Amino acid sequence: MLGEARLIGFVATSDADWARAFYGDKLGLKLVEDSQHALVFDAGGTKLRVTPVEKIVVPPYTVLGLQVDDIAAAVRALTERGVTFARFAGMPQDALGIWNVADGTKVAWFKDPDGNVLSLTEFARR
Repeated sequence: MLGEARLIGFVATSDADWARAFYGDKLGLKLVEDSQHALVFDAGGTKLRVTPVEKIVVPPYTVLGLQVDDIAAAVRALTERGVTFARFAGMPQDALGIWNVADGTKVAWFKDPDGNVLSLTEFARR
């Protein structure tokens, strides 16, 4: 029934100005709407609604992921823009903070200004 529906991603923010700068300037997503209800960004053709809330409840898991073709280049570029990549105890990550999955997939995590966990993924080529 919903197989043809277009996905919309949501993430909450406690500070719209901070979120606008992070998602727009640091991550390079195009801002397509700015209203009192949400900042809407274009993430590769998918809408990302960053919704202002009074208090953030940050889940301990990844809330948004972005698929990239070259994760090392993406991590370097974001690091140059001031993004800090997370390290997790017990998870082997390389010098850039990238975890190499057994199947060849690569993943790196970082947080937005509200503490939401985001990820970059370069899927293994088959």
